Amino acid sequence: MGLVVELNELEPNVYEIERTGKMRVPARAYGSESLVEGMQEPDDRALTQIQNAAALPGVEKFTLVLPDGHQGYGFPVGGVAAVDADDGVVCPAAIGYDINCGVRLLRTGLSYKDVVSEQSILADRLNQTIPTGPVAGGYVDADISDVRGILEDGLEWMHSNGHATRADLDHCEEHGRLPSDPNAVPTEALKRGVSQVGSLGAGTHFVEVQRVTDVYDDETAAAFGLGTDDVVVMIHSGSRGVGHQTCAHYIRAFEREYQSLSASLPDEQLVYAPLGDDLADEFRGAMNAAANFAWANRQAITEAVREVFDVLFGATGLEVVYDVCHNIAKEERHAVNGEMQTLLVHRKGATRAFPAGRPEVPEAYRAVGQPVFMPGSMGSHSYVLAGGPESLERSFGSAAHGAGRRKSRTEAASEYSAGELKKALRARGIFVRARSAEALTEEAPGAYKDIDEVVRVSDALGIGTKVARTVPLANVKG
Repeated sequence: MGLVVELNELEPNVYEIERTGKMRVPARAYGSESLVEGMQEPDDRALTQIQNAAALPGVEKFTLVLPDGHQGYGFPVGGVAAVDADDGVVCPAAIGYDINCGVRLLRTGLSYKDVVSEQSILADRLNQTIPTGPVAGGYVDADISDVRGILEDGLEWMHSNGHATRADLDHCEEHGRLPSDPNAVPTEALKRGVSQVGSLGAGTHFVEVQRVTDVYDDETAAAFGLGTDDVVVMIHSGSRGVGHQTCAHYIRAFEREYQSLSASLPDEQLVYAPLGDDLADEFRGAMNAAANFAWANRQAITEAVREVFDVLFGATGLEVVYDVCHNIAKEERHAVNGEMQTLLVHRKGATRAFPAGRPEVPEAYRAVGQPVFMPGSMGSHSYVLAGGPESLERSFGSAAHGAGRRKSRTEAASEYSAGELKKALRARGIFVRARSAEALTEEAPGAYKDIDEVVRVSDALGIGTKVARTVPLANVKG
């Protein structure tokens, strides 16, 4: 059960939990009054969890839950915590089991009138071509050697083996590769990766064909190559069994190695390893390897989408707008108390949202800021934003990763009918395909928060500025 946490409103959409007890820094929540009230519901411990995270050694400035935040394992989904890169810790719960779950957006070069009469068959073809579900196989045939190469080189391996273009890499966070240690990935995780290169998995993951309906910032939209009535494809998937098995393995290892540290925490699920310890280095090498697998996975799904569009529309030039990572801990430079400092920024269900000028932003977008994608639900619209001018100061360069859940999967499955959902969505011109009735009802639009409100807060705070809005045309659920 959630506890009522005392919040102080610092300014509109900014709430703070004062430092008390074991907290080393304050904790913050960004959101409208209604969104933050949702984080205080009896079955949501998001605010308690972000308060607990403020006790992590080396944590700087404040811990933060974003407008889409909700309870997760030990640390809220939609949470951010930055620790000193020398004296801090690495905390798997603040990263998440699905390492580098993320979103990619593709330009198709088509307009709405080109696809409107083909929506149903488009949904069918995507569903038939892209493996979905927990153990559905992968679009790219791979063996153990291939998976090792992917864990080492990410999108570089995909490019070298004919599955990616150089432009794909240039429009991906970190160019789709982090320095990694494949040998640190558990053997069982490695094996699971063999059949999952190019697969959606289950749960919230999807491939969705969308129509751009509104453009709010002409200059930035033009830089992203987006215009009204353009058709785009949004891909949401992660590191599949590789990431989950890796995270689970190291949480257990940390619990064994650092039992005394865990016992001193306000929540033992926040078990951590001090940076510089061998086990911390081993986990970070394995985490980066799983992140490389996730980028390769989204690239393989991109290849599948390109195949479908080529067959149906002769459109072979689908281009990557950008690919963002949600669950990761990365070293970055940020200002703390007026001085630049190297931090290990943990983001769980949070998008990096760097503003214009940061060198990490691809050259094509450096003048306008990093693309940020916030999916709504299969029955609502999604948004494209750009990293906002206040993001570095307010959120360590972070923004929400979507609407965020307001109902658990169990609740949603018990409240909604798959048949009624499909009928209601079809009446609105949305063609949905799912591997099962349960996969559909768990992801019912009513299970999610109001994406308009999440985006409004992000824009008002200057952490993510609105660029364009899209609506779904065809959706394939994992």
